[in-house]
Amino acid sequence: MTDASLAADFPNVDRNTWRHLVDKVLKGAPYDRKLIARTLDGLALDALAPRSRDRAAVSSRPGGTPWTVTARVDLPDPAAANVQALDDLEGGASGLALVFDGAASARGFGLRADGLDRALEGIRLDLIETRIEAAPFDPHAATAVMELALRRGLDGGNVHLDAGADPIGDAALRGGFQDSSETISESLAALVRRYLTQGFKGAALRADTRIHHEAGAGAAQELAAGLATAVDYLRALDSRGIGIEDAARRIEFTIAVDADQFETMGKLRAARLLWGALLRELGLTPSPLRIHAETSWRMATRHDPHVNLLRASIAAFAAGAGGADSIAVMPFTQALGLPDGFARRMARNTQAILIEEANAHRVADPGAGAGAVEQFTDALAGKAWDLFRDIERHGGLPETLASGWWQDHVAVVRAQRMKDIASRKAPLTGTSEYPALDEKKVRVLRGRPGQVAEPVAETAFPPLAPHRLSEPYEALRDAAEAHAAHAGTRPAVFLATLGSLAAFTPRASFARNLFAAGGLDSLGGAPYADTEALLAAFSASGARLACLCGTDEAYDEAAAATARALTGAGATVWLAGHLTDPEEMALAGISHTIFAGCDAVAALRVAQAITLGEMP
Repeated sequence: MTDASLAADFPNVDRNTWRHLVDKVLKGAPYDRKLIARTLDGLALDALAPRSRDRAAVSSRPGGTPWTVTARVDLPDPAAANVQALDDLEGGASGLALVFDGAASARGFGLRADGLDRALEGIRLDLIETRIEAAPFDPHAATAVMELALRRGLDGGNVHLDAGADPIGDAALRGGFQDSSETISESLAALVRRYLTQGFKGAALRADTRIHHEAGAGAAQELAAGLATAVDYLRALDSRGIGIEDAARRIEFTIAVDADQFETMGKLRAARLLWGALLRELGLTPSPLRIHAETSWRMATRHDPHVNLLRASIAAFAAGAGGADSIAVMPFTQALGLPDGFARRMARNTQAILIEEANAHRVADPGAGAGAVEQFTDALAGKAWDLFRDIERHGGLPETLASGWWQDHVAVVRAQRMKDIASRKAPLTGTSEYPALDEKKVRVLRGRPGQVAEPVAETAFPPLAPHRLSEPYEALRDAAEAHAAHAGTRPAVFLATLGSLAAFTPRASFARNLFAAGGLDSLGGAPYADTEALLAAFSASGARLACLCGTDEAYDEAAAATARALTGAGATVWLAGHLTDPEEMALAGISHTIFAGCDAVAALRVAQAITLGEMP
């Protein structure tokens, strides 16, 4: 049966028909609020956007060809790194990322440069793809891998090596350039010439958007920064006599992918549209853009880390569906320290399942033909192109970094995102929502990593500081756990419940969940016969903070009187929900309210200070 005859068996349903069916399900709820998601870039993702029937695929990876499964090699001990790398390759990895000590992606660990030979012992560099993740401004790591391959008698043309030179990204992370622009241009040109003369496959230069992603940039900003970085490298190579066409083939994009599936798919697809548009502007025939995807460090959490497995699965699927040529899944314990073999195996198997069992690689660009994906891709590419032109009008990315213009733009999006994290509009499962205070510890080889990267001695401009979304909540949990280790008990809040169990449970559960996000235990929360019983339970709890939990009707009847009684017993009194009469409640001693959409981080900081006796 042909595709045409199969399609003829189904009715031609237009968007209006779909809207009619959807509106019946929504029962009067606004379509724009329910089925149109909006990003921090100001873009809309319409679930029922019309599709284009004649749209060509934008992925350069043909259907049926799996992406390269990349495993991180970041164990400081070369012998242990070698054992792990061999295990990864035997277990299904087809590429290695050599993450050296001092690299931003090493997260405080990393392979020692003097242990390279031992770490790669028994590994055929001509049978795998190899990536370099070097320390900022370090050209020696790529050279060392090249020379190792040649010493082993390998022909450069049989070795795929992505050297990863990215001085602009290094400068953005460190707050300044190591050398003059002339010296940098010559260094980049020398690296590309070596690729051309010795025939190494792969990308010599890298436009690394992870740096901007981790600093809080939106998807359009990430792509604009990547494109501006690539353009600067093309200019540098052109000024040193390397043709733009040759130069373009030696540049790779590295893109962070997260659990926002459709934005991630759109981001990778938009990157290729932008690359094609750029090459056409330069008078070149568009050539495929090589994209390496790595699951987002920004989305990783330290608490309930097994949720990171789910986040990484979605991100890896989206990267594969978006057409990534290679993908590295960060081990689920990376934010806690140096991952062990189990965490690394889970990272590798996440991709193995997508390829071998889900067959996610079988279709080239599965988003093509899906109106929501296509429309979002186009809108994202357009937004990123406009922002790229703004960067160019301001003198290019190095100039906008030097002036602080770019950092200010990124900071605006970061602030809005962190506001959404604080209000739990953007929930973090296991951290800001459904936290488990009694979670079991997971194993790591070494404890929490240190600072990702030290700034240069005298920064020329503000560096793009990396962060994880869960850090505000983790800081609160750390303080609470430190108190528990010293005092033997967690700081706690007493839930002063009003009415029956069925009546107060919704708000009591809400309050318990919110306080746990800051590491605070919740005591009480039982039905009390009268105010005297509630006061006795509060006094027995030893808590300093009491939170009223009940229905609006219960608050109207008893909140003020109960608050006065609790205040008289020495409590600071809060209320879960909204005050029906703020003036009366304030006079009764209710000093704070918590509710859906409130600034949970700010509330938790105050609550923790009260429970620890740092605030009256």
